[in-house]
Formats: sequence, structure tokens, C-alpha cells
Amino acid sequence: MNNMQNLTKGFFKENPVFVLLLGLCPTLGTTTSAINGLSMGLATMVVLVLSNVVISMIKNVIPSKVRIPSFIVVIASFVTIVDLLMAAYFNTPGPNGEPSLYDNLGLFIPLIVVNCIVLGRAESFASKNGIGASAIDGLGMGLGFSMALTILGGVRELLGSNAIFGMKLLKGDGMLVFVLAPGAFLALGFLIALINKLRTSK
Repeated sequence: MNNMQNLTKGFFKENPVFVLLLGLCPTLGTTTSAINGLSMGLATMVVLVLSNVVISMIKNVIPSKVRIPSFIVVIASFVTIVDLLMAAYFNTPGPNGEPSLYDNLGLFIPLIVVNCIVLGRAESFASKNGIGASAIDGLGMGLGFSMALTILGGVRELLGSNAIFGMKLLKGDGMLVFVLAPGAFLALGFLIALINKLRTSK
């Protein structure tokens, strides 16, 4: 598989959310708005790329018996860095007292450590391939994950509050159910059905 295929497979062919159905906990929990979904996706992508690179570099010196714990230590290190950076730079409340981006994402940032997408790519790809290919794989899957979360967050925000990226498009409050947990399942189900329809119609 060439680098371009590695970069693009995460968008539709092997999209973590819409096709593989991985990482659904942060997907459903953080996508109350498009900006939350995008931010969670980008944070995960950074961890994916950096952990893939490091694991690819050290794969030959890790004993097979402690392979998975070693991967988790690497991933946890980068998650801690991302968490601290977001706490430092994205922890300011909005002008009207709205919770900060860091507060909105909450515990889902530290939980990237146990996100099966990150550990899965480390085990199935980075531990068996070179540094460049592993970086591109992490970037492709991370971008696909970010795209899925942004689309889902945008749909929920648009239907739930008549806004997109915080910009009000229509008057009124929209359908509250899409901002709540049941709306996440409804929106995700319809999006998965749409993606499957597009994939099978080719």
C-alpha cells in the first residue's frame, strides 16, 4: 500500500467511526458541537501521529512480552502533553461565561490513552512498518477521525441549536434531543447509513 492510500484510507474506506465503528465513546460524548468534535479529533490525531512515529522507531527494542504495556506508556506520554497544552491554552471561558473548550472535552482528553483507534494503529501498523509510513498512517486515520467527529458535531449542532461552529443560522433553539445523548445515537446512525449507501453504490 503506497503513502497516498495510507493517507486517504481513513476518510471512507477505513474510517474509524463510520466504517470500523471504533472510538465511539468520545465520538458520542464530545460531539455536541462542530468545534468540540474538530478539537477532539485533532487532539487524537496529534497523539496518533506522534505515538506511531515513536513506536515505529523503538519497535525492534521492545520485548514481545511487554509490547502492549510499552505502547500504552508511549501513548500516555503524548496524551499527557496534549492534555497539559490544552489546559494551558484552551481553558478560558467564553465571553458570556460559556465553558472553555478544555472544560467541554473534559475527561475525554485523558481517555485518548485507551482509545482503541490509537492502540490499534500502534499494534497493527506502527509496530510493523517504517517511520514515514507510520506517520502517514497516523495522519490519515487521525484526519478521518477528525472529519467524522466534525461532521457528527456539525449535524447535531445544526439540528439541536440551529447553529454551526457557534454561528447562529436560524432563529430559535432547534430540536433539543440532538444536543442530548439520544441525539448522538440518532445522528450517528443516520450518518453511518448514508456512508454505507455511498460506499456500496460505487
